[in-house]
Amino acid sequence: MDHEAEPAVALIRLGWAPMAAISDLDALLAGLAPRLRPGRYVFLTLPEDEPVKAKWRPIMTFLEDEGRTVVLDAKVAKAADLQGSAKLAWITLDVHSDLEAVGLTAAVSGALAEAGISCNVVAAAYHDHLFVPADAAERALAVLQELATRPVHASRHAASAGGA
Repeated sequence: MDHEAEPAVALIRLGWAPMAAISDLDALLAGLAPRLRPGRYVFLTLPEDEPVKAKWRPIMTFLEDEGRTVVLDAKVAKAADLQGSAKLAWITLDVHSDLEAVGLTAAVSGALAEAGISCNVVAAAYHDHLFVPADAAERALAVLQELATRPVHASRHAASAGGA
């Protein structure tokens, strides 16, 4: 195998091909497939020059002006004596959303906001991930499951066709 090949090309050569990304909002919502992951997680900030230890197995890192934001399993953060946010639950939207899709974050966060549930959204290459208060996890999952079963948003389609 060519060791200089792009990672996706190497995976395709091994018989694995990436899923097709979905950009249509109605299809995204219909295929939402929210999944509550086990465990509890915290957001914390490290100085930019402080290394993120591999043994922490970070869920996400993001470099901001104020420092490096890291999302860790709450148990890992506690064992490493790292102070983080309140404990959050992690919900993955198993639909493969296109990074250029319009409206998914607004629809999901809007439905959760209507239910009084705060949400931190992280978009990754294949899926969107939501971090919600741990005590609202099951309720958030129910809201998202209901969102996925709503009929196509007729008002949105009527507006784009010049209707009300």
